[in-house]
Formats: sequence, C-alpha cells, structure tokens
Amino acid sequence: MNSTMEQTQAHHESGDVVVAVTGCPKEDARTVFDVLRRAFVSDRPESDTPQEASDTRPTVWTATVDVSETRTGQGPEQLSVPVMVEAQGGYWAVDRLRILLAEAFSVRLVGTAAGDQEQEIRLRLESHRPV
Repeated sequence: MNSTMEQTQAHHESGDVVVAVTGCPKEDARTVFDVLRRAFVSDRPESDTPQEASDTRPTVWTATVDVSETRTGQGPEQLSVPVMVEAQGGYWAVDRLRILLAEAFSVRLVGTAAGDQEQEIRLRLESHRPV
C-alpha cells in the first residue's frame, strides 16, 4: 500500500485535479464541466449530465481532470448565477486549471489552503462582463 506521501507525490506528478462544483443549477454545473472536458481529460464522459441529488440540501458535483495536456482554448461561457468551484491538486496543476477557467469565465479567488505538495483553492466563477 502506498504511503500518504507517495500518493500525494503521484497525484501531483500526474496533473490530476479534483474539482467540486456547488451553489448553482445543474445547467451551470454542466457548463463548467463541459469547459473542463473540452480542455482536459476527465473522468466524466460527455454524456454525463449533472443531476440534482436533493431538493432540500445543496448538491456538490465532482470530477477529476488531468491538466497535463490542454486540448483546446476556451471562449467566454455564460452562467445563470455565480458558481463556486473547489479545486485540489498539485500547485502547478491547480494553477493551470485556474488559468483555463479564466479563459471561459470571470474568476475570483475566494480561498486557499496550502499543503506541502498540494493546494486547495476556492473560486467564484461568473460570466465575463462586456467591456
């Protein structure tokens, strides 16, 4: 069995980022995941559509993306409400994910937690505002 340090190191080197989307309708979650799927390899197939899990509690949708290779650039995308995204992975990988999201959305960093090999960031995504 791998030690925690070995697992963390493998996670960092692979370019994997765990992404959690919350605080939005399922259509906005789908928009965020579609942007990530077009740019990176994802554990979520294109046919996977987010569904509401509860009428009374917030739903959190998750995916893991590999940011080692970027497939395509992004254009601006529309969201109906601000979307909260948490991303966890190696420093380089999380930063690459944030940069890609900034091509499609207005991104504001609202929180960070730093570790030795990994970091977790919390982002607020909104539609780009017209200039």
